Amino acid sequence: MRGAGMFTTRICLILVLVGALSTVGFVTLSAGGEKTIYDSIYDPGKLRPTDSRESKVNVGDKAPDFQLKDLSGNTVSLKDFLGKKNVVLSFVPAAWTPVCSRQWPGYNIAKEFFDRNDAVLIGITVDNTPTLYAWTKEMGNLWFPVASDFWPHGAVAEKYGVLRADGVSERALFVIDKKGIVRYIDVHDINTMPRLEDLVGALQSLDK
Repeated sequence: MRGAGMFTTRICLILVLVGALSTVGFVTLSAGGEKTIYDSIYDPGKLRPTDSRESKVNVGDKAPDFQLKDLSGNTVSLKDFLGKKNVVLSFVPAAWTPVCSRQWPGYNIAKEFFDRNDAVLIGITVDNTPTLYAWTKEMGNLWFPVASDFWPHGAVAEKYGVLRADGVSERALFVIDKKGIVRYIDVHDINTMPRLEDLVGALQSLDK
């Protein structure tokens, strides 16, 4: 019980830290002093909250498999985790944009939570590999693989029903259990970050 209480306390602290990331930039050192990642990113302004046309994957469905290359050139595939790990797919719209540049580093802070729930995270965007490489280096090392859905353009986002009319993906989370079944979906307002506590609850429910 004591261990569970300590873990709950740590999760609360993580949620506070992730919340803080929504209001501050990520500081990196440069020859001229301090700068933030926001000096390099593009702000698209307020966008239509969701724009994908139809739901192609629902809770209870078998998750569509895919094969994408990560930034090290390795193939990332759902079938590699069947029977081994729960999987969270995090689709984000575009590199070098404000909300995306806060969301993924927030999962760095929460890595212990994923480990405790026997889960892996796969980040997916429609950006090409060089763009993703430069962007993730600017954010700092991410513990999870980042995969490019650039070509065929947005094919995986389309398969999951989260490709927007302008060619980027929705900001969406899919929680997939070890049997390959979709257990939770959050196609989120593209202008805001999904709440980490909602994802926490979804993963904790997998064993129930």
